Amino acid sequence: MLLRAFAIWLILVPLAILNGTVRNYLLVPLVGNGAAHIISSVTLSILIFAVAWFFIGWIHPASAQQALGLGFFWLVLTVLFEFGAGHYLFKNPWEKLLADYDVFKGRVWILVLLATLFAPYAAARMRGFSQ
Repeated sequence: MLLRAFAIWLILVPLAILNGTVRNYLLVPLVGNGAAHIISSVTLSILIFAVAWFFIGWIHPASAQQALGLGFFWLVLTVLFEFGAGHYLFKNPWEKLLADYDVFKGRVWILVLLATLFAPYAAARMRGFSQ
């Protein structure tokens, strides 16, 4: 199950990068950085739920606990990628990466992380793959 879950997470990575590219080059010039961040975070959260819904049958968690474990696995991979690739590959400073967690400044990246955590569970429940 984890190998399949990892394969699906690998689909999420280019979707997230594409989402960020659309945010930076299309949304930011149109609506500004703050609104673009919110739109982009909501859009990526929806994409994560859609991918989970589409592929949950292939991953096929046997229980709600396994589906939650899958979400936790995706969450850990996402945070490791965000900070690892974000800093070392994309050269973002730590302050910029941590700034996305400041909900008091309108940063709603936490929605993406919550979607990542709960999407497999929600998809499994909606599709009847776990109880």
